[in-house]
Amino acid sequence: MTEEQVLRVPAKLESMDKILNFVGSLLETYKSTPQVRTQMRMAMEELCANVALYAYPSQDGWMEIRGSARDGVATFRIIDGGKPFNPLAKPDPNILLSGEERGIGGLGIYMVKTMVDEVEYDYHDGCNCLTLRKKL
Repeated sequence: MTEEQVLRVPAKLESMDKILNFVGSLLETYKSTPQVRTQMRMAMEELCANVALYAYPSQDGWMEIRGSARDGVATFRIIDGGKPFNPLAKPDPNILLSGEERGIGGLGIYMVKTMVDEVEYDYHDGCNCLTLRKKL
């Protein structure tokens, strides 16, 4: 098991490079494949962008990224103190419908679900916690 690494940044889109470098660096340390690194970075970019854009509607906030690996599985957690929001509560969109028929929203989390092996949401101690797991 690797020791959990933590990155805490302002919940702003300007933090994205730092987040993606952190995730990519950890995945390289964990000896992941290039495909795993690409998929996990894309998933983290989507989710962290959502935190930056929506978690703190009227104030500045923070997000924390925690990464570790155990038994060939990388685990990343995105934690924020913004308004409670479970992105997994909404049903998956019907991707066979046109954009007009399908409506707005839901494609990002659907994309994340297809790129990682597990996604879990929890709200505790005033924080949203989204956990992603991906086999290395």
